[in-house]
Amino acid sequence: MFHEISTADSLDRVAVETTADTACDASRRQFINHAGRGLLAAGLASTLPLAAAEAASLGDAALPPVTGPLDITLPSLEAPTDPKAGPFLNPDAPDQRVGYALVGLGHLTLAEILPAFGQCKHAKPVALVSGDADKMAKVAKQYGIKPSSCYSYQTYDKLKDNPEVQVIYIVLPNAMHHEFTLRGAKAGKHILCEKPMATSVKECEEMIEACNKAGKKLMIAYRIQYEPLNRAAMKLVRAKTYGQTKLIQMMDCQNQAHDQQWRHKKALAGGGSLPDVGLYCLNTTRFLLGEEPTEVSAYTYSTPGDDRFKDIEENVAFTLRFPSGAISQCMSGYGSFDSKNYMVHAEAGTIKMDPAFPYKGLKQELVHAPGGKQVTEQPSNPDKQQFALELDHMAECVRDNKTPYTPGEEGLQDQRIMEAIYQSAKENRPVKLTVGVGKTDAFRGTPPTEEQA
Repeated sequence: MFHEISTADSLDRVAVETTADTACDASRRQFINHAGRGLLAAGLASTLPLAAAEAASLGDAALPPVTGPLDITLPSLEAPTDPKAGPFLNPDAPDQRVGYALVGLGHLTLAEILPAFGQCKHAKPVALVSGDADKMAKVAKQYGIKPSSCYSYQTYDKLKDNPEVQVIYIVLPNAMHHEFTLRGAKAGKHILCEKPMATSVKECEEMIEACNKAGKKLMIAYRIQYEPLNRAAMKLVRAKTYGQTKLIQMMDCQNQAHDQQWRHKKALAGGGSLPDVGLYCLNTTRFLLGEEPTEVSAYTYSTPGDDRFKDIEENVAFTLRFPSGAISQCMSGYGSFDSKNYMVHAEAGTIKMDPAFPYKGLKQELVHAPGGKQVTEQPSNPDKQQFALELDHMAECVRDNKTPYTPGEEGLQDQRIMEAIYQSAKENRPVKLTVGVGKTDAFRGTPPTEEQA
């Protein structure tokens, strides 16, 4: 004979089931097993929504105190022979995350950076800076940012009075990085700056000096150095898994829209395809090898009559020579079909990344011949949100007082080399380089944690 279970009785039974063991998943499995045997099949099932609602109404007092790490784990759902799912995100509590102010609300901020905070463990957006008040108000509402934490470029310096902001992320045209880094450091905030760092060596040096003087950290947003597949390629190269690296080929080009965007104006961009997409070839080569080049030779070309390239170069081809003997041939362009890839040719194998530099969808191939038979391996892509990785790394550096992996000195070195590339193209001769030569990771700081890499 079936006995009706009262709401109060069902709540008591649920409470017993779900608190008997502090391992929540064990109690959940126990409950499911009981339910599966039909013990509570009818009456309790009908009261579950009511029970959940009543439990929710109890508020914080109904929750046990949390004194340790917030990490949550559950038993695996996959058999030992199947690929395993990754760990849960396990973010910090919101009041423990490092607060960021985003300066500039263009394509990159809206399409990539702000959404990335949803995948961050240690970072959160707390303030906005823009010259478009209407757009900023909409974005602030979308991301739950207080109107009082929205600033214009003129009121930017008032960030010093906002204790929620610990880091300023500068996402502005290249020529504006210098001014807003100096002002941000003076306001007492750490700085994460988009690449390229600035438009001259002098500006880079002044940015580093300003942050050092203020006792604040400066990191350049070289997301590729935090992305898992590119980091895996770097480890293969450094470990000489396929022997000594001999040649590297790098390509990053895209066909720019025919408009008056700031990237086509030298006063704002500092150059054409080189500081924008060619920088990926330069910086990634240095990252893979851990070396600094001793010589560069280069050539530039722009299509006659194309209004986009009146003020800037369209294409750049440059060759880097390294102390180990490795040679890297790099090409970047603004007027050809999208192509973003590289190949590392070593004595006993080749590492291919195609695509290598986009925000998502990267692919890697490893070609070698163990036992004399050629094989191609395709490692799976963890496909982590690249901007979330760099945001979290900077947050950890601020929290733990560590030097970022890609500090201002890394951006300064790239600027030195880019100026040598332009000099080589102008003078039609190789240009010697000496800074940092002979040192491994001469300008990098603390590597990202394994959970990020």
